[in-house]
Amino acid sequence: MSTEIYVEKNGYIATLVLNRPDKRNSLSRAMFQAIIDELEQLRTDMSIKLLIVRGVDEVAFSSGADISEFLDIRYAADNAKAYNDLALKAIDALYKFPHPTIAMIQGLAIGGGLELANACDFRLATPKSKLGITAANIGIVYNLESTKRLINIVGVAKAKEILYTANIFTAEEGKSIGLITALHEPQEIENATMQFAEHLLSKSSIANAGSKKIIQAIMDGENAESDELAQLILDSFSSDDYNEGIQAFLNKRKPIFNK
Repeated sequence: MSTEIYVEKNGYIATLVLNRPDKRNSLSRAMFQAIIDELEQLRTDMSIKLLIVRGVDEVAFSSGADISEFLDIRYAADNAKAYNDLALKAIDALYKFPHPTIAMIQGLAIGGGLELANACDFRLATPKSKLGITAANIGIVYNLESTKRLINIVGVAKAKEILYTANIFTAEEGKSIGLITALHEPQEIENATMQFAEHLLSKSSIANAGSKKIIQAIMDGENAESDELAQLILDSFSSDDYNEGIQAFLNKRKPIFNK
């Protein structure tokens, strides 16, 4: 397992840390594979109900894919396909993680770094954070899955602006277009992220995990409930969380859900 990716656990919260500070957390091929491996383990860890993704320090969330590898392992169509398939598998694993996910963005989130953050449910940043997708600067066509995800977040017009111009923009600008969920001062973002995580954990994990599946189905083009989604909804009415929520409402108290 790569030491450039590691996981910390704190109760029901897991934190996936990008740990390559000398390269501003640029993502190597080995790191994409490590993300896949770590997320696969976390998916089967029944104690984990929320995931935070962050850079190891305040300099960068991630400055993007490691361009120094491109001429060796991402050059010409065959090599590029193998690399792209692996990178997209890692990003898709994060997008499909079954519990709420939060990207804590300090410093740079550029290219593949922003792509990784966009696979999370929420993106918290500081006013010093810088964002952008710079594929147009190096002649790469941005992939369909991540382009669709970007459009779902900011809309077609802003997605075109971000991709065509390859401009670097501020987190304040990101918040104004819905890309950033909330802004916090650099000295406050770690505590603010944990407080937001704890707030999410105070809600029904069954409801939130189910809502995530429903939302993703809609974003992925579903217009009607599949049998699986219909059953997911019906099962929630037989859950302990449903009983606790109803009892709490009737007794005018806050619900205490099982994790």
